[in-house]
Amino acid sequence: MRAALLALAAVLALAGCGSSKPESASPPATSTVQGGLLGLRPQTLPRKPDLVLTDTSGRRYSLAAATRGKLTYLYFGYTHCPDACPLTMSTIAAAIRAQPPAVRRRIAVVFVTVDPRRDTGPVLRRWLDGYNRSFVGLRGGGGAVDAAEAAAGVPRAPGGVLNHSTLVLAYSPDGLSHVVYSQGFSARDYAHDMPLLLRYGSG
Repeated sequence: MRAALLALAAVLALAGCGSSKPESASPPATSTVQGGLLGLRPQTLPRKPDLVLTDTSGRRYSLAAATRGKLTYLYFGYTHCPDACPLTMSTIAAAIRAQPPAVRRRIAVVFVTVDPRRDTGPVLRRWLDGYNRSFVGLRGGGGAVDAAEAAAGVPRAPGGVLNHSTLVLAYSPDGLSHVVYSQGFSARDYAHDMPLLLRYGSG
C-alpha cells in the first residue's frame, strides 16, 4: 500500500503553499477509474491507515474506529497555508453541500495539520468551522504527524519546511482508497464521485 502511494507521490510534486505551479490532474502513476468515477485510481488501492492522533478538543482520535463505514477524505496541511489548503477544504465542503442529507451523514473529512506548533486545537477548530463544522482536525507531536504521513504513504518536505502534498485520499466504507484527488479537481467532480464511492463496502 505504502509503495503504491509513494509511487503516486513521486509524480505529485510537494505543493509549497504559495506556489504558483499547481499539480497535474493526471499523474502517470494513476489510471482512469471504471464505474463512472472521475478521481484518479492508484495502481494499487491504498488501505485506510490506523492513525491515532489528538483532535481539536484534546481527545484521542482513532481514524479507523471513528470513520468506520464512512467515506473518509484524508488531507495533510496547515491553517496558514495561503492557497492549496483553503482551496481543497472549500472544494470538498461545496461538494458535500450538494449531497442529500443521507449522503452527507456518511462522509467524514479529516484534516491533519503539519504545523501543530501554530495550529493549536482552538486555532484548527476555528479554521475548519469556516468550511464545515463537521470537519475533524487532528494534531500530534514528537514525530506523530510524520509517522501518520508515512502510514498514509504521503510524503513530507525535508528540513521541516511547511510544504506538503496536495493529495486527497478518499477511503470508501470498505477501507480502500479507490480514487485519490490532486489539485485541479472541482467541487462538481468530488460531488459526482461521492455516492459512487459510498457503494464500495456498503453491502
